[in-house]
Amino acid sequence: MNDLVESVESVEQLATVWRAMVLDRDTRADVRDLPGIAVRWADCRFSFWNCVTLTDVGAGAELVGQRLGEAADIMRSKTRPGFLWLFEDLLGEEARAALGAAADEAGLQYAFPATGMAGDLLPIPEPAHPDLRFVRVTTDDQLRAYADLNSRAYAFTLDEGRDGLAGSTLWKNEVFAYLGMRGDVPVACAGAIEAEGRLFVALVATDPRWQRKGYGEAVTRKALYEGARATGLTRAVLHATAAGAPVYPRIGFKPNSPIHFYALKG
Repeated sequence: MNDLVESVESVEQLATVWRAMVLDRDTRADVRDLPGIAVRWADCRFSFWNCVTLTDVGAGAELVGQRLGEAADIMRSKTRPGFLWLFEDLLGEEARAALGAAADEAGLQYAFPATGMAGDLLPIPEPAHPDLRFVRVTTDDQLRAYADLNSRAYAFTLDEGRDGLAGSTLWKNEVFAYLGMRGDVPVACAGAIEAEGRLFVALVATDPRWQRKGYGEAVTRKALYEGARATGLTRAVLHATAAGAPVYPRIGFKPNSPIHFYALKG
C-alpha cells in the first residue's frame, strides 16, 4: 500500500471501530457521517470516546478551514469535552501549511500528537514475558482494571476511565482484550478488535510505575496473537501515541499519517 492509501485506511478504521465503541457505551451516541466529517461521540466522561475526524482526501486550505469550523461547532454542542482527530496526510499541501492558523481561527487548540500505523504482520509467534502472565478480560472486575490502567497511563481520573468501559459487553466478548499481570497486579493492557478485514489495536496502556520493561509490547503481542488465531486476519492497524510510537515497529507496524489531536480552546 502507498502512504495515502494507508492514511485513508487509518481514518476509515477509526470511523468503523469508534462507531462500535461509542454505541457500546451509549446506544444514543452521535455517530453521524457528514460531508467531510465523521462524528463518533458518546458524550461520556472518557474523552477518547468523544471524537470527530475529517474525512476529505486532498482538501485545500479553504475547505479544511470550513471543516475545522464545522467540527468545532459540533464539539461545542456537546456536554462533555473530546477531541478532533486530524490525519495530516489527508490534507493538501496548502492546507497543511495553513493548518495551525486555521485551527486557531476555528477555536481549536493543539492537544497532542499521534501516528497512524499498519502492517501485514500476522500471524506472529506466541508471546511471552518472564515477568508476566496474560489474562483475557471477561469479567467486570478485569474490565475495571483495564480501565484503571488507561486512566493512569493517560492522566484520566479513575472515574473517567471507568465511565468509558464499565459494564461493556463488547470489551468482554468481542474485543481480544488482555491484562498483563505481574503476580496478581495488572500492570499493562491491550485490546484488538476485528474491523473490515483487519485487527484494530486499541487502548494499550502500561501503569507508569511499570513502564520501560517491555510490558506494553508483550501484552500488545498477546492481543494480536489471539486475535489473529481466532479470526485468521493478517493485517493490523493502530494509532500510536508518542510514547508508544517506538514500540510498535518492533512488532512489524509501519508508520503512515501523523495525527494531530485538537481540543476546544478553554
